[in-house]
Amino acid sequence: MTEQERQRKKEEKRQAKEAKRKARAERKRLRDAELDTETTFADMNVEGFSWYNPHLKKQREQKVDVSRKEYWAMVWGMLRSMLPLIGCILAAAILVFMIALVWLQ
Repeated sequence: MTEQERQRKKEEKRQAKEAKRKARAERKRLRDAELDTETTFADMNVEGFSWYNPHLKKQREQKVDVSRKEYWAMVWGMLRSMLPLIGCILAAAILVFMIALVWLQ
């Protein structure tokens, strides 16, 4: 392999690495642009917390219009997030029941 070929391969690797870095940065920029940081789900300005500020004006709940499809997507997401916990509880209950059956025979 000649020196020119080595230099060309090295330059191609550097360009590929730079292209990957730029693509990753672009994906991160797009993801961050879509991120909603303004919506408040719970007021954390609670008396007793170290960051409590009684002078802050409280923005009371602003009604958010949610379509039927978005609502059910949220419900299914909540159920899917609870599924592992429910599965563990159910498995533990079945295990206790099986142990009780064996013990009481």
